[in-house]
Amino acid sequence: MRKLALSDVILLSVEKPARYIGGEVNMRVKDPKDVDIRFCMCFPDVYEIGMSHLGIQILYDILNRREDTYCERVYSPWVDLDKLMREKNIPLFALESQEPVKDFDFLGITIQYEMCYTNILQILELSQIPIYAKDRSEDDPIVIGGGPCTYNPEPIADFFDFFYIGEGETAYNELLDLYKESKKAGKSRREFLEQVAGIEGMYVPAFYDVIYNEDSTIKGFEKKYEGAPDKVKKQVEMNLSEAYYPTKPLVPFIKATQDRVVLEIQRGCIRGCRFCQAGMIYRPTRERDLEYLKKCAYEMLKSTGHEEISLSSLSSSDYSQLQELVYFLIDEFGSKGVNISLPSLRIDAFSLDVMGKVQDIRKSSLTFAPEAGSQRLRDVINKGLTEEAILNGAGEAFLSGWNRVKLYFMMGLPTETDEDIEGIAILSDKIARVYYDIPKDQRQGKVSIVASTSFFVPKPFTPFQWSRMDTPEEYLEKQRFLRSKINEQLNRKSIKFNWHEAEQSELEGVLARGDRRLSKVIYDAYMSGCLYDSWSEHFAYDKWIKALEENGLSISFYNGREREEDEIFPWDIIDAGVSKSFLLREYRRAKNSLETPNCRELCYNCGAKQFGGGVCFNEQVLSGSNHENEVSLMDVEGSQGAGGKE
Repeated sequence: MRKLALSDVILLSVEKPARYIGGEVNMRVKDPKDVDIRFCMCFPDVYEIGMSHLGIQILYDILNRREDTYCERVYSPWVDLDKLMREKNIPLFALESQEPVKDFDFLGITIQYEMCYTNILQILELSQIPIYAKDRSEDDPIVIGGGPCTYNPEPIADFFDFFYIGEGETAYNELLDLYKESKKAGKSRREFLEQVAGIEGMYVPAFYDVIYNEDSTIKGFEKKYEGAPDKVKKQVEMNLSEAYYPTKPLVPFIKATQDRVVLEIQRGCIRGCRFCQAGMIYRPTRERDLEYLKKCAYEMLKSTGHEEISLSSLSSSDYSQLQELVYFLIDEFGSKGVNISLPSLRIDAFSLDVMGKVQDIRKSSLTFAPEAGSQRLRDVINKGLTEEAILNGAGEAFLSGWNRVKLYFMMGLPTETDEDIEGIAILSDKIARVYYDIPKDQRQGKVSIVASTSFFVPKPFTPFQWSRMDTPEEYLEKQRFLRSKINEQLNRKSIKFNWHEAEQSELEGVLARGDRRLSKVIYDAYMSGCLYDSWSEHFAYDKWIKALEENGLSISFYNGREREEDEIFPWDIIDAGVSKSFLLREYRRAKNSLETPNCRELCYNCGAKQFGGGVCFNEQVLSGSNHENEVSLMDVEGSQGAGGKE
C-alpha cells in the first residue's frame, strides 16, 4: 500500500483532501524502480480543473504505454495546503507514487491560459526546483512547457528548459528515447538540450537572445547555439484515428469541473473567426473516423462508469458525420441513462431535434454566441452568423419548448462603435420579442435572456494580433452604456446582463502579447503574493501594477497601441502553420468589414496546407481553391482601399 505524502492531521485540516491522495479509478500503477524515466505531468491550477483537461489524459496515456516510463501527475495545491507545505517544508509530490517531484527526470507543465503563470512558479518553488532555468543543476528535472500559451512562450521563457510547440502525440516518444540515450552516454543537461533543439517543434529559450530597438519593440532574435532552428515549427498529428486516445481515462473521487466522458471528434475549425486563437493554431481541421469514435465511446463508458458523454470540438456542427454519430449515441446509450452533451452547436433543426431528445427542456437553456451586437461588427470578426439566422434559431427553439437563452458577446472588438454596443441590447430584445410573438397558450411561461459580455483580448496568431486593446476605464464606460441601453428596451425585465472583470482581462492582454522582459514581472508579482490570478477572489491587481512599474514596463506599451504592420512580435520565433501575411490580409479585410469564406467553401491559403492533410485536401475545397476564386477575393479587398503589398 502506498504511503501518503501528507499526514492524516494535514489531510483533515485542508479543504477536499481527495485532491492530494491519488488512487483514482484507472490510475496507472508502476514500481518507480522498474522504469528508466520518471515523468511528472502538471496542470498549474486546482485539481478539479486539471482533472477536466483532455490533453493531460492523452499524454498520461501515451507516456504510460511505454514500459520504460512512469508518468504521474501533480496539480497546484490550493491556498490552504500551500501555506502548510511552506510552514512544514513539505516538498510537492506526485499523486501516483506520492514521491517528491524534484526526484523525477521531467516536469511537464501544460499551460492553457495566461492567468496561471504565477501558479507555474508555485509548482516549481514547492517542488524545490530552482524557478529560473539557468539556476538548475544536473540533478534537477528537465522542465517542459506545452499547450496553447506556448505559442507565445516569451513571458515565461526564463522558467523553462524547453517548450514543446504543438500536439503531444507526435514527438514525445522521440524525446524520451533521446533522453535515455543521453543519460546512458553520460551527457550533460546542456548537451541534451542541444539535441532537443534538433527535434522539430522544440524551442529552447536559452539558445536565443532577444534584441530590442530603442522604442522597446523587438529588433530580432540572435541565436546563441548554431544548431537551434531559425524558426520552431509546430507539431501536428494528422491521422487522429490512428493516434493515441485514452479509452480508460482517470475518474476522480470528487466532482471535477467536467465530470463526464470526453470524446474528441475533431481538431481545428473551418470558421476563421478573427478573434479566435484556437481556430488558427489548431489548423488544419482534421476529423476522427466515425467507427473509431463509436468504439471509443463504448470503451470509455464501460471503463469509467460515467453517465454523460460530451463531444469535444471547437465547432461540433462542422463535423461531417455528426448526425450519424449523435443518433448512434442516442440509440445505443440513451436508454441506459447516459446523457449526451453537445457543446459548440449551431442552432438548427437537427440540433434542436437532438437536444430535445437528450435534455430536459424545462431545465436547460440554449446558448448562442453572436459575439457582436451588430451585423457590421460580426462581419469584422468574420463570425459568419447573421441576425436572421439567430432570430430564426431562437424562434424554432421557442416553438420546441425552450424559454431560456444565453447570449455571449465581446466588447472592445476592433472598430467597435456605440451603435455596435447598443446592438447587443437591441438583439437581446429582438429575441425576447420573437418569444412573445408566439400565442400565449403555446408559451412556456416567461422568457429569460441572459446577455453575458467578456472583454476582447487580442491574441498571438490571430488577425487581431496587431490591435489596440481597450483600458479597464473604457470597458467600464462601455459596460455602463450597454446597461443603460438594455434598460431602454421593451423587454428589459426579461434581460439579465452579466460581465467579466476588466482588470483581469487587462493583465491577460499584457501576458498574451508580452515579451521576455515580463518574466521578472511575473516573478516579482509571485514573490509579492500573487497566486491563482484567474480566481477573482485571489486576483491582486495592485501587486501586478507595482511589479510592472518596478521593472520599468507599462501596460500601455503592450495593450494601448496599434502595432505596426511590419513589427517583429515576440512569438515570431514560432511557426504556427498560419502565415503572418495571411493574418495581416485578414486584419485588413476586417477593417473593411469583409468576410472570408470558411475552409470548406474556399481555400484562402492560410499556410496550413504545408501539413499535407485535413480539410485543406478535401475534394470540395480543392475544387473551389482555384486561382480565379482567390484573385476575385483579393480584388474585392483591394477595391475597398485595404491595399498595400505583403
